[in-house]
Amino acid sequence: MSLLIIQIPCFNEEETLPATLADLPKQIDGVDRIEILIIDDGSSDRTIEVAQEHGVHHLVKFPANRGLAAAFRAGIDACLRLGADYIDNTDGDNQYNGANIPALVEPVVAGRADVAIGDRKTSSIAHFSWAKKRLQVLGSWVVRQFSGTTVVDTTSGFRCWSREAARRLNLVNPFTYTLESIIQTGHDKLTIESVPITTNEKLRESRLFKSVRSYVTRSAGVILRSYLLYKPFRTFMTLGAATFGLGVLGLLRFLYFYLFTASSAGHVQSVILSGAFLVIGVQLGMMAMVADLISANRKLAEEMLVRLRRLEAATPDREQDRPTITLNEPKALPEPRDA
Repeated sequence: MSLLIIQIPCFNEEETLPATLADLPKQIDGVDRIEILIIDDGSSDRTIEVAQEHGVHHLVKFPANRGLAAAFRAGIDACLRLGADYIDNTDGDNQYNGANIPALVEPVVAGRADVAIGDRKTSSIAHFSWAKKRLQVLGSWVVRQFSGTTVVDTTSGFRCWSREAARRLNLVNPFTYTLESIIQTGHDKLTIESVPITTNEKLRESRLFKSVRSYVTRSAGVILRSYLLYKPFRTFMTLGAATFGLGVLGLLRFLYFYLFTASSAGHVQSVILSGAFLVIGVQLGMMAMVADLISANRKLAEEMLVRLRRLEAATPDREQDRPTITLNEPKALPEPRDA
């Protein structure tokens, strides 16, 4: 029997969670069972009570707020240990229309894609300002270049993963999972499909960032850091080659004046600057070699993580430093299943 778990990260969503839960589908073609998992990120309101009153199947609770990225990672980890074949992520603020979940899940269930991402068609969202719409388009283009994917709406959190694709998620940044996961998925050569979706009326302001400028700055850092994790050799070797080339050009300039003009006076600075560029270029080349070795070790660590998650699929989490999974109806975790 195939299991879809819909995970919903929440932080003080007492007012919006009922509408979100009421919007979720009860049946989906190709899926035998649907369960709901709430990740409570240290809420101070009645989010947990509301979730329990609405009969959610699973609850992951953090004692204090740790941010969206941490909540998302905890949810994925819990879904895998609960035996999910497919994992759908939506927001607790009812931003995404739950009626679109069957369409979002369909390419993953059908086996056409490892990951499906909802395309909100941001240019048509009424409450997005002109500047925000343009930034969404530009930001998505940048992420596509860095990830080698064709994802249309890269900041959409409305997504579905197959079990194997979820096992390969290894996110490290504390800000947001949306951009880093696309870059990682693209470099892992997994298939991503964009699915057109609709959004609901805005119920509250975003809590992820205080201003557009803050979001752009932090997102740029996430993109650059994520790309460096997967393409360190290319990045540092390109920078090293460019810097070394500048050094060679400066040296050739000095030699031209020295050999073909009456005097080389006044061009000694070219030699000094060229020497600096040559040294920096060589150093960047050495950094590229070291970074490539570190990248190889990271790949081995990621494969070990995938194997560990397979082993944990049927083992209850007993570690004290992880959030506790509370079930409305106590039941044994399923036996591990091969992909």
